[in-house]
Amino acid sequence: LIPLVTRDDWPRSLQGLSLKNVRLSASAGKKARFDELGEMLFTHFGISGPLVLSMSSHILDDDLSALDVRLDMKPGLTLEQLEKRIQRDLDEDPRKRLVSLLPRLVPASLAEQVPALCGLNPDKPAGQLTRQERRRLAEGLKAIPLPVAGYRPLTEAIVTRGGVDVKEVDPKTMRSKLHPGLYFAGELLDVDAHTGGYNLQIAFSTGALAGRSAAEQ
Repeated sequence: LIPLVTRDDWPRSLQGLSLKNVRLSASAGKKARFDELGEMLFTHFGISGPLVLSMSSHILDDDLSALDVRLDMKPGLTLEQLEKRIQRDLDEDPRKRLVSLLPRLVPASLAEQVPALCGLNPDKPAGQLTRQERRRLAEGLKAIPLPVAGYRPLTEAIVTRGGVDVKEVDPKTMRSKLHPGLYFAGELLDVDAHTGGYNLQIAFSTGALAGRSAAEQ
């Protein structure tokens, strides 16, 4: 579980922006690698937060240059519903610039980036947007591209994979099957899980069991 470095610079300009109730997905060709709802965070190097950390565990063996990562800002709305929402907002202030209306749909700092990401003129009056441009805006908000260039240093990982093979450990006591009197717990074991407290629970539970078992010997 580790933060990701983005290929594009614009996510870094949003450093500190936290998003809730968004969908993050990743695919390699036609194969879906990750698709979940949750929270994420823009940083000075790219992206982090619960969704990103969980996604990192799924794309570890993928070619990042060929990975298609997308952010859906409105997962609760279908494309058609979002188009109607956009039309309603545009109709309320037809003379206002597009970039001035977008904060009704997304956080203000992200709103400044959206026109360029969708190939639209940020200064165009809302009432002058064509049907195709409105469609492009809706599609853009449902699938903002976040190309990934790499991972942050290992020292920034929340948890890491690898460790003692669980087949070599007695699950009832956490005692090594190969070396009597030796016990293992937490990240010493080759187990890992998504972010959200699961790895802490593994550490707490195996640690308590190992300690209790060792004390009984």
